[in-house]
Amino acid sequence: MSGTPSEIVSLTLKHDLTSPRYMAFRDMLDGVHHVNDTVSVIHDMLDSSVSMGNPPLVFDNIAETPGHRAALNVLERSRLCEMFGVGPGELIDILAWAMENPSEPVIVERSAAQVMESGQENVDLGKIPIPWHFREDGGRYQSASIIIAEYNGVRNVSFHRQLLRDSGHSVARLVPRHLRTLSTMAAENGDDVPIAVVNGADPTVLLAAAMSFTDYVDELTVAAALHEKLHGSPLRVVKLDNGVIVPADAEYAMQARITPERDDEGPYVDITGTVDDIRQEHVIAYDAVHHRKDPIFHAIIPTGVEHRTLMGMPRAPTIKTAVSEVVTCTDVHMTDGGCGWLASVVQIRPEDSDDGKRAIQAAFEGHPSMKQVIVVDEDIDIADPMRVEWALMTRWQPDSDTIILSNQKGSSLDPSRSEDGMTSKIGMDATLNPGEDRSPFESVL
Repeated sequence: MSGTPSEIVSLTLKHDLTSPRYMAFRDMLDGVHHVNDTVSVIHDMLDSSVSMGNPPLVFDNIAETPGHRAALNVLERSRLCEMFGVGPGELIDILAWAMENPSEPVIVERSAAQVMESGQENVDLGKIPIPWHFREDGGRYQSASIIIAEYNGVRNVSFHRQLLRDSGHSVARLVPRHLRTLSTMAAENGDDVPIAVVNGADPTVLLAAAMSFTDYVDELTVAAALHEKLHGSPLRVVKLDNGVIVPADAEYAMQARITPERDDEGPYVDITGTVDDIRQEHVIAYDAVHHRKDPIFHAIIPTGVEHRTLMGMPRAPTIKTAVSEVVTCTDVHMTDGGCGWLASVVQIRPEDSDDGKRAIQAAFEGHPSMKQVIVVDEDIDIADPMRVEWALMTRWQPDSDTIILSNQKGSSLDPSRSEDGMTSKIGMDATLNPGEDRSPFESVL
C-alpha cells in the first residue's frame, strides 16, 4: 500500500515553508505575456489567445472596462507544481491530505484586506471584464468566479458559471449538488441565500472550491489547510456586510444574493466543447462590488487548460485514495482528451497479476463520473498520451485485459449518455505481470 495521505505528505513535501510563496492570484502572473493592444470583452480575448497558441496571458487594455485587466491560461498542472515546488504526484497527495485535515482561516480587519482596497460606488457588472468568449455562448460569462454561500449555518464554496443578465444581475447554472440544495431550501422558505462571488482567488482556494464531496464539507477549511501546507501561512479572510467571509487577497469580492427568481441561462460551450442547453436557472442579485487596486479578472476559457485543470486535478486525489486501498498507486492523471473529467490514467506498482483490474474497479469507485480508465506501470509517463498509447499497444490484450461495465450512471457532461443518464464504461489494464521478464516490453526511447 502507498500509505495514508498524511504519511505521504510528511515524507514527500520538499520545499521550504519558512517563507510564504505565491500568496495571491496576481503573484502567479510573474513572467506572463502581457497584451497591450486594446481588446474587447466580446470575443477578443479568446481570439487573441487562440491566435497566440493559448499561452498564459494578461490583457492590460480592455475597451469596455478601463482600470481593469484580465488574465487567462495561468492555471495548469505543471505550472502549479512548479510554483508550489512539488511534483504532480506530491500535489495530489497534498490535496488528499487537506481533505482529511481541514483547518480554520484567519479573519482580518478590512484595513488589512487587499480585496477591500477599492470598489464600485454603484454596482455595474458590465464594467468588470467578464468575457464573451465563444460566439455560441448566450453572452458574457463568469466561469472562473467561485460562490461562497452561507445559509442555515452551512457554508459552501464552489464553481458555478454565471451569465451576465444586466448591470446588477447574473443567472447561474447550479448543478444538483450542495449549493443547489441550499438555494432550493431557501426558496421554499421565501429566503435569499447570502453569498459572495469571488474572482481571482489564490490557487489553493480555487482547487478547494473545485472539489466535490458526498457529505457537506466546508471547502474554505480545506483551502485553509492547503494554504498552510503549500504557502506556509494561514489563509486570511475578511467578512463582508452580509456576514460571508472571502479571501482577503482575492482580486474581486462581490456581495450578492441567490434569489428565488429564475431566468434563462445558456447556451454555453461546456468543458467537452459541446454546447449546453438553455435552462431556467437561479438569478443572483448583486449588492456591492469590492476589488483590489488595478484589479485583474480571471477570465478562464471554457474547454481550455485551466478548465480541465480545475475540473480534473481535485478528482485525482479521490481516485488515488480509492486505488491505494487495493494496490500501491503512485500517480493519477486526468486526461485532456477526457476533458479533465471523463478519463484518467492510473499508475500503479502491481504485486499480483490481478492488481491492474482491481485498480480499474477502484478508480471508477473513486470518481463515478469517469467513463474510461487506463492502468499502467511506473515506467510510463502518464501525462504523455503517446507513451500511454504505446503501453496499450505493447502490453495490453483487448480480450483479456479489458473490463467493460454496462448500465452505469453517467456524467451529465457526456452528450452520448442515454436519456435516463446511463452509460457504459471501459477499463484497460496495460501493466505487466509481477515477476515477468520485462526486457521485451521496455522501450529504449
